[in-house]
This record gives sequence, structure tokens and C-alpha cells, in this order.
Amino acid sequence: MAAKPAAASPAGPPMIAAGEARARALDAADPLRGLRERFHIPSGPDGKPSAYLCGNSLGLQPKSARDQVEQELDDWKNLAVRAHFAGRRPWYSAHEAFRESGARLVGAKPGEVVMMNSLTANLHFMLASFYRPRGRRTKVLMEGPAFPSDTYAVKSHLACRGVDPAENVVVAAPRPGEETVREEDALALIAREGPRLALVVMGGVNFLTGQLFDLERLTRAAHQVGALAGWDLAHAAGNVVLRLSEWQVDFAVWCSYKYLNGGPGALGGCFVHERHGGDPALPRMAGWWGNDPATRFQMHLIPEFIPRAGADGWQVSNPPILSLAPLRASLAIFDEVGMDALRAKSERLTGFLTDLLDQVTPAGAVRVITPRAAGARGCQVSLRARGGRATFQALAAAGVTCDFREPDVIRVAPVPLYNTFHDVWRFADALARAVAAPS
Repeated sequence: MAAKPAAASPAGPPMIAAGEARARALDAADPLRGLRERFHIPSGPDGKPSAYLCGNSLGLQPKSARDQVEQELDDWKNLAVRAHFAGRRPWYSAHEAFRESGARLVGAKPGEVVMMNSLTANLHFMLASFYRPRGRRTKVLMEGPAFPSDTYAVKSHLACRGVDPAENVVVAAPRPGEETVREEDALALIAREGPRLALVVMGGVNFLTGQLFDLERLTRAAHQVGALAGWDLAHAAGNVVLRLSEWQVDFAVWCSYKYLNGGPGALGGCFVHERHGGDPALPRMAGWWGNDPATRFQMHLIPEFIPRAGADGWQVSNPPILSLAPLRASLAIFDEVGMDALRAKSERLTGFLTDLLDQVTPAGAVRVITPRAAGARGCQVSLRARGGRATFQALAAAGVTCDFREPDVIRVAPVPLYNTFHDVWRFADALARAVAAPS
């Protein structure tokens, strides 16, 4: 049995304790409650299912993933190279299985999405094509704090292109004393830097605060000043409803090991709007799997690269078959349920969570830094908690899995595919006990 803080009340703070009945009632009325049975739920220290609220870092394994992987292993064992064309899911065209499911996931058209590489690698590929400095137009706008890997990618890419990142990366940051970026400040910065702005690169949902940006509005603002707009959707894909094609987003990249449950180090995703995907003259980093399939195996006879139309034209290597398999299992569930239904449940989960957090005592022990408006956040709620890492460790001892960012931010993500309202209550109850314990 996990140890509990000595001073914690066995019943917990009264208001949090009262929330358990409400959580049970919400779960009973949840039309998506059966989805949880399709995932493996890890155990906590007491051997019982944990309250796993860490899908913002690594999504849970779909139970159907193992069969998908074993099928590919069997084809490799039994067919070897012939499985490229004779397998149950021929490897040669395996990535094309995501042309439609990947497009539906982010609100794109078939051909605008390709699953390839990893998030940061894809960002570098997109920067090679869409960061086109010319004259005074050399700057890139990001949000602050941006996901560190995005910052490393943008700054190093500019340096490799002979552009000084210290002078050419501008940041839309929170105002002093605030935690999130005011969109009016980002819009004002885009307008101010307009003649010098080449590209906007922001996270659709901020990795630290969980703030959801208005992608359509910010993309339109970038276009109005003559810049392009690209988005890191690592914390947005599979989390919020997206309409990338309709919003005229130029490009987007994402990982699939968080909300998309593709497994650790899973294949990333990439969106290229059709107006760019149909332009063979657009500069790009090229490789043979981005070549026109009609001439792909004639590359020794045709030395010039002929890109395939659409996002596939940016794919440089044949896809990793064993990594595609779990993602295929997960996206089948997304296709079945639909993002609208998942988003509706997500908003109910986070609304219940913030209501519970408002009841945690003593006053000031917990401060939510994620926007309160449901439309301004994804399923991640971030908070600053008294006790910092010690509080986080107390949550782990109570069978609650979330994550921690120094010095005192706890990120908790109730995922609508597999989390319950009771999971949310367990988190709030354990948190209330932890912050009430003497230091």
C-alpha cells in the first residue's frame, strides 16, 4: 500500500471528498466510457489501475496495437523482401494508409498529410521549404515559452542559413506577472514586424501552460503582412478540433506518441497545404520516397528528383513499418469516434477538474495557469502547487501519474479516450492531501 502523508485526513478535504459521487455519476452518463477498455491502463504502487493523466507526454497503448505489430513481424518472417508487395498490408504503400485518416485528424484534404520522421526533423524539413528570407523579410515569430526543441530547431536553422537568430527570432511572450500569451499581443507583434516577418512558427497548444491558440486568426494575420504560418501541433493533434486546410495554414508538424498513442518515439506527422504541395518548384530537402512513384525505381535512369504531388513529396525515406503499426491501431479508434465527440468530453473533463481545483485548501496552495475558458485550452491543465516536486512525488505515491516541469509546474491531462471523471477526482483528492500536509 502506498504511503500517505502522515497529517492527511483519511477522508480528504470535505469538498473534494464530496466530488467523488459527482465523478461516479458523470462516468455513468458518459457515452464514451467504453473506450477505456480498448487501452492498457498501467498499475499504481498498490497494484491497482493508476489514475494515468499523462497523455500529454506519452499516450497509452491500444490493446489492438500488439496484433498490428505482430502481423508485420510475421510478414517479415514469412515473406521477407516480398512483403513490400505481397504482404497483408504491402510495405511499399504502407504510409498511404494515413492519407485519409491523417487528414481527417487535422482537418486536411487527402494528400495534404504524410506520416514521416519525427516532429523536430519534420520542422527542419518544413523550414527548408518555407523559411524564405529575402531583403528585410528575415524574421521568425515564436511564442514564449516555446517548446525547447522548436526553439533549437528554428535558431539553428537560421544560423545554418547565415541569418543571425539573436536578431531575427522575435517572441510573443506573456506580460510581466502573467502566465499565458495574450493573443492581441501576438497579433500586434505580427503587425509591427510585418515588413520584416518571413514566418510565424508557434505551438497550437503551448506545451507548458496548455493554452490553445486561435490558429485561424493568427495564420490570417501572418498572411496579411506577407508572411507564412506553420504550427507545431505536438500538443494539439488528437487533442483539439483542427481545420488546417480551411484555415489556410501553410504547414504543420506533430508527433504521434502523445495524444495519438503511437508508442514511444512514434512516427511524426506533417501537413502541407495543397497550394504548396502542388508546386514542384518549391525548394525542399529531397529523398527517394518523395519521388513520383511512377519513376521511383528508375532513379538511376532519371537523375533529377521529380516530387510526388502533395505532402508525400517531402518524404525522404521509406516508412518504418513497425512504427506505423501501433499508429494505425490508434487512428482507427479516432476515425470511429471522431474528434468532435472527443473534444466535447475533453471540455467536460477539464471543466470538472478546474472546479475541483478551486476547492483545494489552503487558499493559494494551488494556482491554475491554464486559461479558464474551455475554448482556450486543450485537455492539459497546468498548475503551480505548493511544495513543487515534493507534491508531485506525493501524487505518484498515491497512484496518480502526471508530469512535472521545474520549478513548480504540474501538468495533468485527462484524455477523453481513456480517462474517467473518477481519475480526475483521484488527482484532485491526492493533490489536496499533498498540499495540506505540513512541509
